[in-house]
Amino acid sequence: MPIDHAKLPVSDLAATREFYEAALKPLGYKVVWDTAPTLGLGTGDGGDDNEPISFELTDGEIARCHIAFVASTREQVDAFHQTAVDAGGSDNGEPGERPYGERYYAAFVLDPDGHNIETVYKGV
Repeated sequence: MPIDHAKLPVSDLAATREFYEAALKPLGYKVVWDTAPTLGLGTGDGGDDNEPISFELTDGEIARCHIAFVASTREQVDAFHQTAVDAGGSDNGEPGERPYGERYYAAFVLDPDGHNIETVYKGV
């Protein structure tokens, strides 16, 4: 399962933004949205263009690490959620549609260290 997007908690959002804007520019990344305390960098437009934001930065004081894995079907999302909870994770959002754009079906589980693990099917 490939990774759809990841969120990195940082200690100084402004300084880290400056660094990643410069470092990722040769790869075609730019800030595609900025809603404090989180901003997203990607190669798309930050909208419903089906190009994942890929990389998010957020104020480390209020966030934990977040990684979203791509699922091929809704059934994979459901199975991930059940299996992860059975393996000792904590439910952080049962499988279902999300308001993050058209066709966004996801589930969230906190791993044993409290990191937010997501799996998402975008119906494409």
